[in-house]
Amino acid sequence: MAATPLSSSAQPGLDDSHPAALVDSHCHIVFRNFDADLDAVAQRWREAGVRALVHACVEPSEIPAIRALADRFPELRYSVGVHPLDTEHWQSDTRQVLGEAAGADPRVVAIGELGLDLFRQKNLEQQLAVLAPQLDLACELDLPVIIHCRDAAAPMLAELRQRAERGHCPRGVMHCWGGTPEEMAGFLELGLFISFSGVVTFPRAEATQACARQVPADRYLVETDCPFLAPAPHRGQRNEPAHVAAVARKVAELRGESLEEVAHTTTANAAALFGLTVHTV
Repeated sequence: MAATPLSSSAQPGLDDSHPAALVDSHCHIVFRNFDADLDAVAQRWREAGVRALVHACVEPSEIPAIRALADRFPELRYSVGVHPLDTEHWQSDTRQVLGEAAGADPRVVAIGELGLDLFRQKNLEQQLAVLAPQLDLACELDLPVIIHCRDAAAPMLAELRQRAERGHCPRGVMHCWGGTPEEMAGFLELGLFISFSGVVTFPRAEATQACARQVPADRYLVETDCPFLAPAPHRGQRNEPAHVAAVARKVAELRGESLEEVAHTTTANAAALFGLTVHTV
């Protein structure tokens, strides 16, 4: 897929010498709790060095509003898909709706967020029935997938491994990673990226922190998943894209690297996965 340029003019007032150019690889700023101050939120993400954002979609009715945000903020790209906790939004024409939305706008850089969630719901068969056509669509369109996987690593790995055996497993990212190093190894073997959110800053997130130490440098991203999961020291507040810098800072600490190294690595990885051209100077 051709790279999707992100104009440097999208960041007015940003100091282009900022050493930590970042990509928030997963956010949800379409939510109503951003309505009152979204311009201020954008100014903060620009000041924090966030040069690009990937906005995740949870169900098709969001697509027009997310598209409008991409019109408003030129540094924003987005996905189209149905979240595993929103399976009731899957209709007989949903695959077609998603495919048409992706084909109509080159700013669509992924299918998702899709996946499995057995923490909040136990309807595995229904979730798999919604997951499968989205994985098929991603392969058909040669787009990566954004995968939500909570308490469901085993069935997700089984589904993806079966597809890999048939040569029909899309590339993509395990977003908001919260699994174990052993689970991570399974997804890495399938060629997937691992994305760390504010969870990696939580004191009790020992498994996630171990994964951040062990993940190969060319296979991880950072994200906020805002407005959820604000990282320390912002816990309990509404999360926002500027806070991806705190995630990157914690990952740098865990890996014994500088913030600039982690920012450079994760920006390059996000650009490679999503087909972005991110201006870092």
